[in-house]
Amino acid sequence: MRKYIIIFISLLAVVFGAQGQSLEEYFRVAAENNPGLQDKYKDFEAALQRIPQVSSLPDPAFSFGYFISSVETRVGPQRMKFSLTQMFPWFGTLKAQGNAAALMAKAKFQSFIDARNQLYYRVASAYFPIYELKEWIRIEQENISILESYKTIATQKFKNGTGTMVDVLRVDIMLKDAQTNLLILRDKEKPLTTAFNKLLNRPEEEIIVISDSLRPATLAENFRKDSLIDANPKLKALDLKLQASKTSEVAARKQGLPRLGAGLDYVVVGDRTDLSMPGNGKDILMPMVSVSIPVFRSKYKASVKEAQLMQESYANQKQEVTNVLISEYDKVWFKVQQQLQLLSLYEQQIQTTQQSLNLLFTSYGNSGKEFEEVLRMQQQLLKYRKMKSTALMQYLVAVAKINYLTSKTY
Repeated sequence: MRKYIIIFISLLAVVFGAQGQSLEEYFRVAAENNPGLQDKYKDFEAALQRIPQVSSLPDPAFSFGYFISSVETRVGPQRMKFSLTQMFPWFGTLKAQGNAAALMAKAKFQSFIDARNQLYYRVASAYFPIYELKEWIRIEQENISILESYKTIATQKFKNGTGTMVDVLRVDIMLKDAQTNLLILRDKEKPLTTAFNKLLNRPEEEIIVISDSLRPATLAENFRKDSLIDANPKLKALDLKLQASKTSEVAARKQGLPRLGAGLDYVVVGDRTDLSMPGNGKDILMPMVSVSIPVFRSKYKASVKEAQLMQESYANQKQEVTNVLISEYDKVWFKVQQQLQLLSLYEQQIQTTQQSLNLLFTSYGNSGKEFEEVLRMQQQLLKYRKMKSTALMQYLVAVAKINYLTSKTY
């Protein structure tokens, strides 16, 4: 017997585990297919291509000149001239520029991570309302079945002379309201399904499998709050941008230093025809060294100042993001606690209302009176059941928001 119990529990664990993973599976599909997230990743890849652009030497310069009027030299007339020159930035300039570009690329990657986390939250925020809607549909269907049974009983009592036609009409009115509400709820399913599927970038008619075993979990006080600042990709991105701007300042200062150049001139010399001499017509080869003189300092000063101002900007942005994160966390944590209290309240109200309804219905069955109170209590029970489903949905969305704010990885 014990063996079969263990097998049964294991099967339950597998079933509920598979259902619990369904949302994470949708996260994976969204991460692979969502065009907005793909755009963020392409932005990161494009930033990586910036690194070799700024850390490479400038192209060498080649020039060619032809002497229309030949310049006579001792060994012959100069016919044409070839020049090749390579300029070199000041020592460490290219490395600083490459480091700054690499840090900005890393910041782009952190922005991609934040966009992914935000996408997960959006998927969860679209998933749980579908669960709520399906629960409402199920509850309304049960309500219709109960009202139909009430109508049958009320009609029978009227025929037996122990009830009134008013009771039949009352339940009929409520039944039509419930049927209309059910139609409206079913119509509401399409826009919710479309919104969810479009987050996953798939056809809007795609079937969505919703877990039917969602339950509120008990969360520790200040749940994951230690990850709020330490793991947040927005703050990491701003830290990287701050480092990049400091490195850009170093690069800007180095750009204001002289550039060194090395080159080679080759002059083609013609033969002298008026006499014969050693080295007659010998071409000229001349190595050259050049130095740029950064006289106009305003642009270099402006580059340094720009980097310094960006550092101040990123520092302010980081403080602002930190403040918003802390504020948002406290608001969402309050909502989590609020929905837990409401869930507890609605569960108690459902139980009490169900007990009252059973007593009233028994009394009605015996006396044929107070049918209106039976219907009112049935509607009260319907309301509490729907409110409980809504509270659970809002609780789950709030927990998903906390997971986003604290950068939970799946």
